[in-house]
Amino acid sequence: MVVKKYSEGAITIEIDEEKCNADGECVNVCPTNVFEIVDGKSKALRIADCIECCACVDACP
Repeated sequence: MVVKKYSEGAITIEIDEEKCNADGECVNVCPTNVFEIVDGKSKALRIADCIECCACVDACP
């Protein structure tokens, strides 16, 4: 398992890069645009904007 951790302040976002299929669901549902697809994988690039709504968790296959 390859888990990429993105942290800023009290927020940590973990993405299992082996399971990520880059379908962009996390990108589409995130109300604060935390995620982008980069090199075929989801990346949490704007962690400070995360409001911890967990929409990305629910959308991720």
